[in-house]
Amino acid sequence: TANGQVVYSIAEETERGASVGNIAKDLRIEAATLSARKFRMITSSSKQYFNINATTGALSVNEPIDREQLCELKSVCLLNYELVLENPLELYRMEFKVLDINDNSPSFPLSEYHINVPEFLSPGARFTLPNAQDLDEGTNSVQNYTLSPDEHFHLEMQTRGDGSKYPELVLKKALDREQQATHRLVLTAKDGGDPPKSGDVPVIVTVLDTNDNAPEFEHSVYRASILENSPSGTLVVQVHATDLDEGPNGEIRYSFSNTTSADLQRMFLIHPHTGEVTINGVLAVQRPLLEMLIEAKDNGAFGMSSTAKLLVEITDVNNHGPEITITSLSSPIPEDAVPGTVIALLSILDKDPGENGKVTCQIPENLPFQLKPSLENYYSLVTSGLLDRELISGYNITITATDLGSPPITTQKTLWVQISDVNDNPPVFTADTFDVFVEENNPLGAFLYQVSASDLDMGENGRVSYMLRNSTIAGNALASLLSVSLANGSIYAKRAFDFEQLRSFYFQVEAKDNGSPALSAAITVNVYILDQNDNAPAILYPTSQNGSVAVEVVPRLADEDYLVTKVVADDEDNAENAWLSYHLAHSSDSTLFHLSPHSGELRTTRSMRSTDFLKHKVVVVVQDHGDPPLSSTVTVGILLADTLPQALPDFDDSGEPPPLLNATNIYLIVSLACVSFIFAVFLLFLAIVRLCHCRTCCCSSCCCPAEEYEKYCYSVHMLPSSHLPPDMLEVTGVGKLTHTYLYRASVGLG
Repeated sequence: TANGQVVYSIAEETERGASVGNIAKDLRIEAATLSARKFRMITSSSKQYFNINATTGALSVNEPIDREQLCELKSVCLLNYELVLENPLELYRMEFKVLDINDNSPSFPLSEYHINVPEFLSPGARFTLPNAQDLDEGTNSVQNYTLSPDEHFHLEMQTRGDGSKYPELVLKKALDREQQATHRLVLTAKDGGDPPKSGDVPVIVTVLDTNDNAPEFEHSVYRASILENSPSGTLVVQVHATDLDEGPNGEIRYSFSNTTSADLQRMFLIHPHTGEVTINGVLAVQRPLLEMLIEAKDNGAFGMSSTAKLLVEITDVNNHGPEITITSLSSPIPEDAVPGTVIALLSILDKDPGENGKVTCQIPENLPFQLKPSLENYYSLVTSGLLDRELISGYNITITATDLGSPPITTQKTLWVQISDVNDNPPVFTADTFDVFVEENNPLGAFLYQVSASDLDMGENGRVSYMLRNSTIAGNALASLLSVSLANGSIYAKRAFDFEQLRSFYFQVEAKDNGSPALSAAITVNVYILDQNDNAPAILYPTSQNGSVAVEVVPRLADEDYLVTKVVADDEDNAENAWLSYHLAHSSDSTLFHLSPHSGELRTTRSMRSTDFLKHKVVVVVQDHGDPPLSSTVTVGILLADTLPQALPDFDDSGEPPPLLNATNIYLIVSLACVSFIFAVFLLFLAIVRLCHCRTCCCSSCCCPAEEYEKYCYSVHMLPSSHLPPDMLEVTGVGKLTHTYLYRASVGLG
């Protein structure tokens, strides 16, 4: 283990469940955190050959590995895995070296081989035998060949110019076709495994008596180099062989040996007469060096052949663009992520070898992100600045990968990284204070005002709720006066306000979001209560007690503009609702007194006279200027006297304004009028009866005494009181006599 990479060696065909190692111990990772960190193994292989136990970190075989199927003819077989862990994001590389075991026997391409040998050949003649193929590598591959015993042939190993070995059949004794026309041999190939494995093929030798020279190539090994994007038909190389025979026995035909793979035979063509090797189609290979065997065979009745090796080097061209793979992506990321936070892990690979496969990678410079190289071919996308979701809620990050080929090939891939919200913005009001005006005597639940705050955050972080901050207003808890809607900030009155008791107050409304932790802001609301004309003026002076009339004493002969009294009133309302004016609603003598409408001073209009009544009564109305106006009245009794009497007179029967003609008064007036009318009619009737009686009986004083006659005469005629007898000076009725005549009505019975 070194630099975040661990290398394991495992033999192929290891059974399922076999232990390979412990990844947690080898990488010094706590095994208990593997599951929580969402570990995963990433590989380009189509099969998942290994498992990791999430509890113990044990690494075991999930699928047996066939090295020959996985790596074909490669000398070193490697499996690369990446272990990705999150929270924090980490990447480890695991390399598995698959060791070969001797699980494949050598085999020959054909089920049997035929060799034609002219009978006239001398001992020492050589014939090429087929090479066996063994998919194993190293000592487990083919190591030697053996030939079944035969008196005419033996086996020798030959070495080509590149060091490879091949078997040859060597004639050690002259042949006699008439004695034996066919020789059946068995060629056996053995590998170096433990225990070794082998494969054999029958070799049938037919003895001919013609064509005793085999074609010979100019070179045992031909080398060529072509570009990997060479078009079909491109000449690779031209091979040439010669045959010392003449005629058909010296005519040579070229072909690929049966030991050349079928894929290569389809990929290349060889002209049978010229020996030109050309490309057939597209070079779909990943190996830089291709190996083929070319056979030259003459046209003799029993054609002879020889082989040469063709090595073709594929020169890479920059025909592959970089491949960008998103191995891991964390999106969305919180806006408070600190610089250096890993967002994504990228794998960038170019299939071209050499400089053509080297890649540079970059992202736009105006983004708060940067790419950092990680392991080989891996980059980490990390934050390089502060993020603010309220300004930018997401980023399209274009990753540009360019190889170093000529011309370079560029690949782009765009990542969408979303920024998630955190509660970093408190609610904000449009102003620090608000002024609210409300009229007093408002109804319960009256809407006063709606405060509103905005929050730039989203979701629950941006959902604002409102509440009243605890405070006391005029000795009362704020909650007993007001309520606020939790959802929309509407403020309502929970009771009626009285301007005369509370003219203004202020309180604070708090706006709080639903983030965690929650952020808040407060606004001050000033409430001004507007006055209504709900208070009538209060008379402070003069005052009456127990319903009696307030009495003011004025000198009997007071001068003009004498101050009788000053009416003092107060109104608890404000402004024009408390502007007072004074008026005389009633006065027993309108010519005697006048009232100042602004000061409330009651003064005499003229000087007092001896003939003026001693008692006067005035009614003063005090009225405000509200809408509608309210008023109060006070009755003032005025006594004309030079000294204060011991007992104040009663003013209830003096100076009263005439009764109003309401229904009750009208009824009383009609009743009194009817009674008076009936009584007058009755008196008239009695007088008529009496008159008639006197005229008939004693008109000449014959029937009536003189005294009675004289009384009668005065009863029906108006006479001055000085002419009446003293016994007739009687006062009847109630009230003052303002005339010097007395009317006497009496009824005398004769």
